[in-house]
Amino acid sequence: MGSVADDLGPEAAPEPDAWPPAPRPADEDAETGTPDSSSAYDRPTRSERRVARAALPPRAPAPSNERRYRQTVTKVDLWSVLKMSVCFYICAMAVTMVALVALWTIADAAGVVHSVEKFFGDLLQTKDFTFLDQEILRGALLIAAVFVVLAVVITVIAAAFYNMFAELFGGIELTITEDETTL
Repeated sequence: MGSVADDLGPEAAPEPDAWPPAPRPADEDAETGTPDSSSAYDRPTRSERRVARAALPPRAPAPSNERRYRQTVTKVDLWSVLKMSVCFYICAMAVTMVALVALWTIADAAGVVHSVEKFFGDLLQTKDFTFLDQEILRGALLIAAVFVVLAVVITVIAAAFYNMFAELFGGIELTITEDETTL
């Protein structure tokens, strides 16, 4: 790995006496014509700081109390994937169903459901159009159950494809860091 001077090019290579910078010639005071001694050691310019930084040796990495391991995931157990995906998708279905029931209850209390029923009654020219709450809930549960089954099957098939491709190309490589200060 090169230094900063390598990145900047050969023209920016530092001279051996680059730091501290030599005092700049004193500026003359415009009114009296005498040299202004306060500006002789001003802050270094940006290019002077860059050259000085390039002259410094590279910093050594700080000592660390952590160990790093490189692991490769070459195979995923399909039975584990099936169990985890069933749990995940059933939990997602339960959360979705609770949210839908809560939204339906709020909409019913606010009168939105009655307004929609009246709109559909006018549209279909019937006077007694109503939504059947239990039928809507049953239909939503059926759709959610079909989604859970399809999602589980797709997830297991994806894991099988991962196993196949990991055999060909080597899998996913992970770097695991263990911090010894917390042990």
